[in-house]
Amino acid sequence: MRIRTAAIVLGTAAALSALVVPSANADEAQGDTAITKVVVNGGKPIIVGTADKTFSYTISGSDSSGLAYGGAFLWRGTSLDAPSGVTGFGETETCSATACTVTAKVSPKLDELPSSQAGTWNVLAELDGKDGDIRELDKATTIKVLRGSHLTVNATPEPVKKGKTITVTGKLTRANWATSKYAGYTSQSVQLQFRKKSATTYTTVKTIKSASTGALKTTVTASVDGYWRFAFGTNATTGGTAATADYVDVQ
Repeated sequence: MRIRTAAIVLGTAAALSALVVPSANADEAQGDTAITKVVVNGGKPIIVGTADKTFSYTISGSDSSGLAYGGAFLWRGTSLDAPSGVTGFGETETCSATACTVTAKVSPKLDELPSSQAGTWNVLAELDGKDGDIRELDKATTIKVLRGSHLTVNATPEPVKKGKTITVTGKLTRANWATSKYAGYTSQSVQLQFRKKSATTYTTVKTIKSASTGALKTTVTASVDGYWRFAFGTNATTGGTAATADYVDVQ
């Protein structure tokens, strides 16, 4: 199956799913074309907010005649005959002797991806030789496609006297792919971090839980000038993030 045939009608996951059915659930091999390695997004999770997310595939391999074409897309489920989701289509006509680099995008709205699809996706990859040989791997590798998250922070009062209480508030939200909006992320562990004015790294002061609306609130004792922020780590469905720090002058 040459992936470029799918590009003609690519518009929804359902349309692309219908096209991949003829390939069945088996890798395709013709001639001496080989795929040796597939790297998606530099090996990092693809974090998708409310807009399209562009990323790349690097499909390494070989063919005695040279490589002429590379293509790939993401699919989720147990079978290519009936995938639960398809997205991230991309192809290229420009290849080196050892690899094809493919630019692609995940489009939650266009591909009608529900937020429940966040997690691990399969990667279908294809290389074609200049002599018409082909190699396709239905599950060349896997990659995590995660929902984006946002954090805010506000530390008050500013300035504050040494030894007095600082109240730090904020909110943790994450992308809803169906509504194209960010909404409060409930009951998540979030770190309150501090960096002294003269320092370059942050230290975790305490960990708190987000409220039902995603709201965050805690207190600390003022000691020295510095920057306060909230930080949230990546989990199975959502990418991590850190708030833009708020500086507090301690007098």
